[in-house]
Amino acid sequence: MVDGASAIAAKLGMSPGLIGMTIVAFGTSAPELLVSVTAALKGTSDIAVGNVVGSNISNISLVLGISALIYPIKLNFQILKFDYLFTLFATILFYLLALNNWISLWDGIILFLLLILINWFYFKKSNQLPEEFSTKEAEKAKHEPHLKSIGYIIAGILGLYFGAELLVNNAVTLAKEYGVSERIIGVTIIAIGTSLPELATSVVAARKKETDIALGNILGSNMQNILSIIGVTAIIKPIEVSDLFLSTDFLWMIGFTVLLFPIMRTSYKISRLEGGILLVVYGLYLIFLL
Repeated sequence: MVDGASAIAAKLGMSPGLIGMTIVAFGTSAPELLVSVTAALKGTSDIAVGNVVGSNISNISLVLGISALIYPIKLNFQILKFDYLFTLFATILFYLLALNNWISLWDGIILFLLLILINWFYFKKSNQLPEEFSTKEAEKAKHEPHLKSIGYIIAGILGLYFGAELLVNNAVTLAKEYGVSERIIGVTIIAIGTSLPELATSVVAARKKETDIALGNILGSNMQNILSIIGVTAIIKPIEVSDLFLSTDFLWMIGFTVLLFPIMRTSYKISRLEGGILLVVYGLYLIFLL
């Protein structure tokens, strides 16, 4: 889907930076979006919320921890000044909006408008443009046949749709079969599954020693998860948030996000030891859940 849409956008004259910021960024969040929308429409709000909350927790602890173990993550002041602050703000806002046990239509609109404003801010700061789509890739995409690009988009959308249906339906079946709550299925199995693209991207970046990309990818994904996935899902159908989420998983999500600040602030890097600490704390979270 991303390849096909990027090729058509390049043919229409969109800049590589804008393609990376919109189509590629949306594409990497599409699995989470389809899963949350499908879950909300089927009346399984715990899976819709757990998918996002659990993904954000696993991104910071599991994905970042593994990446730091592979190679210590160095960061620049720009990531701390903008990416981290935007992610922290979105995380706290998500919690505050959910305190009445609902993410309403208007809450969804607020979140989605914030996504547009933040992306526009990044686009205006030329040195902050995402690296996901290069000029070389744009030139190559322009020569892709139209029918091939359209075929990719259709195949991608169908794959996402049926994949989300299978994931949600079988998650509900597992929950009923083994007596595990949909909330726990959402924040563990589904959350880790939909975080695999971020894990793959961050591990590859760490192995290439492009560690600022690994960190930017994680922070950007967490912000996108809240603003775009929860925002769009709530616009389609308001999401109910249980008290158990508010008293446990939301606090863990905020806690992990806050913990990241002193870890990043020490020498502006995340060492292997600190990566190990993140993994240990994630293990404690799983033990607490079960």
